[in-house]
Amino acid sequence: MCFLPVISICTGSTPVVSSFVSLRAARAAYGGSAAGRRADTLMPLRESEAIVLQSYPLGEGDRLVSFLSRNMGRVRGVAAGARRPKSRFGSTLERLSHVRIWFFERETRELVRINQCELIESFLSAHGDYDSSVAFALFSEITDAVLPDREPSDAAFRLLLLAAQQVKRSARVALPLAYFSLWTVRLAGWLPDLGRCAHCGRALTPDEPGYVLLGLAGLVCSKCRLPGTRVLSGAARIAARRMLAGRLDALMAETWPDASLRELSHIFLDLIEHHIERKLTSRAMLEPAL
Repeated sequence: MCFLPVISICTGSTPVVSSFVSLRAARAAYGGSAAGRRADTLMPLRESEAIVLQSYPLGEGDRLVSFLSRNMGRVRGVAAGARRPKSRFGSTLERLSHVRIWFFERETRELVRINQCELIESFLSAHGDYDSSVAFALFSEITDAVLPDREPSDAAFRLLLLAAQQVKRSARVALPLAYFSLWTVRLAGWLPDLGRCAHCGRALTPDEPGYVLLGLAGLVCSKCRLPGTRVLSGAARIAARRMLAGRLDALMAETWPDASLRELSHIFLDLIEHHIERKLTSRAMLEPAL
C-alpha cells in the first residue's frame, strides 16, 4: 500500500509530518474502480460558501481537501489536478481561503469531487508572519477536529472567518486565539459556568479565582478545590465574560491584560484537547509568550 506523508508547514519552522494518508484508501473513498464509479449515481452540482481547513497532496497532481461549507458543515473532497502547473484552482485551496466552491457528490462515496473554486478572501499574505501562521494552523486544526462531518454550523463558520480576519488585519494573535478557543468550547457545549461553584453552588465574586479540573463539568471555588485543578484568575474570568458579551472586531479596540489572554487560551485549549482526546499538533509551535 502506498502512503503519502501529510506535512504541516509553518513559515519559519521545520516541516512536521503529522499523519499519513493512504493513497489507496483515499482513492477508494473518492471513486474506487472505474466499474464502481459507473455504478454510482452522480448527484447535482452543489454550490456553497466555504473556508478551506486543510489541503493535502494526493497522488501525482491532485489534492485532498477538507473544507467548512456554510450550509453543509465539514466536508472532504478531491480536487483533481490541483497541484499541476496552470491548475484552474490557483491559490484557492490554501489554508483558510474563503471561497465559493462547486462540487459533485456520489451516493456511495465519502469524498466529493471538487469542480471549481472562486476566491472571496485570501489569507496567504498573513502566513508570512510566524505568529499569524501558527494561529491560522490552530484555527483550522481545531475546527477540523471539533466539528462532525456534514453538520452545518453557521456560528462556527462565522467564528472561524472572524478570527482569521482579525489576525490578518491586525497581526495580533493573543486576543483572537483566546476568543476563538473560548467560543469553540462554548459552541461545543463544553463551557463550564464561570460565575458559580459547581460543587457548593456559591456565586463567585467578580475578582475571585475559580478552579478548573479537566473532566469536571464546572468551575469550583477555593473551598471546594480538588487536587489537580488549574487556577482561573479573577481577571481571566472577567476577560472571558467580556468576550462572551461582545464581537471580536469590536473587542480588538479595547485594552486586554496579556496574562489573562494567555491564561484563557491555555485553559480552553486544554479543554479542547481533553474532549477530542488528542494533542493539537500545531499547538506545539506556539511561542511561550503567546
